[in-house]
Amino acid sequence: MSRRRALLTRRSPLPWSLSSLSGEIAGDPRVSPAGEEAEDEVEVAEDDRWSTMLPELLAEIVRRVEAGGEKWPPRKDVVSCACVCRRWREIAKGIIRPPLECGKITFPSSLKQPGPRDSPMQCFIKRNKKNSTFYLYLALTQTFMDKGKFLLAARRFRNGAHTEYIISLDADDLFPGSNAYVGKLRSDFLGTKFTIYDSQPPYNGAKPSSSRSLRRFASKRISPQVSAGNFEIGQVSYKFNLLKSRGPRRMHCTLQCPSAQDTAEGDPSKSKLKDLTGLTILKNKAPRWHEHLQCWCLNFHGRVTVASVKNFQLVATADPSQPWGDEETVLLQFGKVGDDLFTMDYRQPLSAFQAFAICLTSFGTKLACE
Repeated sequence: MSRRRALLTRRSPLPWSLSSLSGEIAGDPRVSPAGEEAEDEVEVAEDDRWSTMLPELLAEIVRRVEAGGEKWPPRKDVVSCACVCRRWREIAKGIIRPPLECGKITFPSSLKQPGPRDSPMQCFIKRNKKNSTFYLYLALTQTFMDKGKFLLAARRFRNGAHTEYIISLDADDLFPGSNAYVGKLRSDFLGTKFTIYDSQPPYNGAKPSSSRSLRRFASKRISPQVSAGNFEIGQVSYKFNLLKSRGPRRMHCTLQCPSAQDTAEGDPSKSKLKDLTGLTILKNKAPRWHEHLQCWCLNFHGRVTVASVKNFQLVATADPSQPWGDEETVLLQFGKVGDDLFTMDYRQPLSAFQAFAICLTSFGTKLACE
């Protein structure tokens, strides 16, 4: 069987035929002016035929799929292209841009890359009180009724005097030692201070936590070539309100945020990690007291509809060296829209994983802070 005939007859996940593209790529040395394949071409293994396509043709295929998949679920065709073989994956990495540039989440590695620059990434969290689980979804519409695209899941459990959240890529695999493990969140005894751990090192030379309560996990889905462990990447603390003065919870976050240069073409297995990493310090935006409503108010621009002590907006402390270092731009906002439904909107420099971990700290009673 000729190579071209094998390409056209093999079942493909792509939504259109390769034959519609092959005639549009000029300079294919394998095709004669009459459109027939050279008979003396050496036959290759069937699995190799996809990987030996002309780079121009392959790049055009990926571009067309990318252009036709603006949102999920059609965007799954982009992932299908990258899963064909190693060569298709390399081409896809050069064409499909990270969330910072395109404002889209495509691959699991996108969950640990900075969010968009100009507008926030809109997500929502569903809570299941019965089994203490939380599910993060990418919003597909402006309403709160769409099913969304599943991104991450977390399960809360007690570990001695502490509360921990296991964060996973798999909604049904939320146990310690899971292959889908991407990180964890751990609180102190009072539930007012939290430590965020990543399964991947945030910079060169980073050492995993040596705590006995923290296990090493096989995080193979995010980065199979980088050693997995528990690397501390941030802390979230809630200030005590011993005088019980009026006002919302006061938060303070210190994070090691990923930058646009940390990851090579969206592939964390070949990431160019920094030797040193700067810290991003976030604080909750101060609300104003509304005399008529007799409550504290923040402008969530319609993304939050239910008053709750859990609602918050985080801004960066003033830092002229950072493009996000002003005290007005909201980098993360979280708020209630239903009994067990919450919105989560984040942007650069936070990643989806970091934003989700911060929002998880808001669940639970904090009598000393309210």
